[in-house]
Amino acid sequence: MQTKTDTERPTLFVLAAGMGSRYGGLKQLDALGPHGETIMDYSIYDAIRAGFGKVVFVIRKDFEEDFRNKILSKYEGHIPVEIVFQSVDKLPEGFECPAERTKPWGPAHAVLMAKGVIDTPFAVINSDDFYGRKSFEVIAKELMRKREKAGDYAMVGFRVGNTMTENGSVSRGVCVNKDGELTSVVERKSIAYNPDHDIVFVDEKGEEQKLNPNTPVSMNMWGFTPDYFDFAEREFIKFLRKELTTPKAEQVIPDVADALIKSGEASIKVLDTDSKWFGVTYAEDRPGVMKKFAELHNSGEYPENLFEGSNEKR
Repeated sequence: MQTKTDTERPTLFVLAAGMGSRYGGLKQLDALGPHGETIMDYSIYDAIRAGFGKVVFVIRKDFEEDFRNKILSKYEGHIPVEIVFQSVDKLPEGFECPAERTKPWGPAHAVLMAKGVIDTPFAVINSDDFYGRKSFEVIAKELMRKREKAGDYAMVGFRVGNTMTENGSVSRGVCVNKDGELTSVVERKSIAYNPDHDIVFVDEKGEEQKLNPNTPVSMNMWGFTPDYFDFAEREFIKFLRKELTTPKAEQVIPDVADALIKSGEASIKVLDTDSKWFGVTYAEDRPGVMKKFAELHNSGEYPENLFEGSNEKR
């Protein structure tokens, strides 16, 4: 039983602004659980159990109506929710979006949309990733501890072997840590299984490199305090000065984290978890994900109805 008031509890910030181009649809609204649950529903349920006091979603304005009707209505009476919007023209003062730009500026920009809305420690997650109950418990406990300085952050480090799909490649922030503190994080694209079922990626030189299955990676489950917004805005301005006219350039959260570690302005604790990620990166992932959710309900990990009956606001 949590004793903290809602204002003292951490906030969950959910990145839900992107279309699932590889998956072929709007993953955020896809019913994958046995009773029509979305992946987000499980994240919100686990966040409530872990002690989060509020949820903020970042979405695109053009699917606000569907999102409110199909998603937010389920959470009424369980946890306060709020929406912010990401659009390509929401840029810092002095910058104008190129007319031809259609691609969003990336997850780091999406987080900035919550500046002025979030005033508690907060966790950032993807809307289309299943993180597991333990991961939310670990990050919630970390966010509830007292802090004495700015830049005291955390991330949940998933083991890369627990984050793979058999249906194609994935992108992950590969982490290096020393004594539990993150020292660097590098976004690696096209991580996949090779014919020998080794986990590999192609480095900057075009050479294939292996990854140990226990290598910690970022699944965009970060823990920040509100001072992060000022740091992130500064780094986004640096990014825009270099990439404003690059049509598909985007800034990811590991880019910001890595910059703050290198500047000495932040320390990021790596929180270990043995939770197994799953999600719908590709359409072929869908049947397996549905089967896993059915198994979790059958085992009693989740009730028949996530937001009815016994699951009242805690």
